[in-house]
Amino acid sequence: MKTGLHIAIVMDGNGRWGKQRGLSRSEGHYAGSKAMEELIYSSVEIGIKVLTLYAFSTENWKRPKDEVNYLMDLPAIFLKEKLPTFMEKNIKVCVSGDINGLPVHTREAVASAISTTKNNDGLIVNFAMNYGGRAEILSAVKSLMKEIHSQNVQIEQINDEMIENYLYTHGLPDPDIIIRTGGEKRLSNFLVWQSAKAELWFTERYFPDFDKKMLQQAIVDVKERKYRFLQENVGL
Repeated sequence: MKTGLHIAIVMDGNGRWGKQRGLSRSEGHYAGSKAMEELIYSSVEIGIKVLTLYAFSTENWKRPKDEVNYLMDLPAIFLKEKLPTFMEKNIKVCVSGDINGLPVHTREAVASAISTTKNNDGLIVNFAMNYGGRAEILSAVKSLMKEIHSQNVQIEQINDEMIENYLYTHGLPDPDIIIRTGGEKRLSNFLVWQSAKAELWFTERYFPDFDKKMLQQAIVDVKERKYRFLQENVGL
């Protein structure tokens, strides 16, 4: 199954998964990181073009300090350990979000992964870290206002493409499917601009239990949904 799709995932339910098993929330996040690793490799096998993972939102800073610290340590550990495998599998790492707001050790690990994998041309794994959809749009507007003030851009020139050039996801295609695990049915400030035409797919499963089979099911369900729409509205 070579899809060429951009799949974006809200990896929700790690903490609840841990609590359900008498574990700590951090242990749930660790289980989520293992599921994320397998999902990345499955995406290579399936032939997905871009995989965007909502790793840490701007709202997540409100969580307990110990949990936030663990969530900041986890990417540094994960990327350092998995980088050789990413190189072997031709995976390219990129990050969307306010990187400057991350702790130094997390920021350095992210920068190293981006630099090391920059010439890879296989699956693109885009980690959304310190990411918020509204903050992203606000940042783009501010950047455009500076360009207008400097007379580099005229208001009449502003269009969708120009705004997209200032988004964190600049250079990436919009997601085809947005998946959310954990039972909630909302985007939670994720890819607000980019999700305009995306198909949404929800599951009650907590993220540590989300696997290749479920990813394939989401793709199949969306393709069937689109086919039914064409049958009903275009008469195919």
